Amino acid sequence: MSLEEKLLQDFITLPEDKKIEVIDFVEFLKLKTQQPIESLMDTIINENQDALKELAK
Repeated sequence: MSLEEKLLQDFITLPEDKKIEVIDFVEFLKLKTQQPIESLMDTIINENQDALKELAK
């Protein structure tokens, strides 16, 4: 049985309130692994410097 199948099998047996907690936790983990917004903005600015300079004229 794969990890995904095991998770789904266990998830299905949970009461609704616990399912919501699992979903909240998964969302939390996804957010933790995302690039911080400041770093993302730095990347966007660096990759688009020429266009931003042109717009600033």
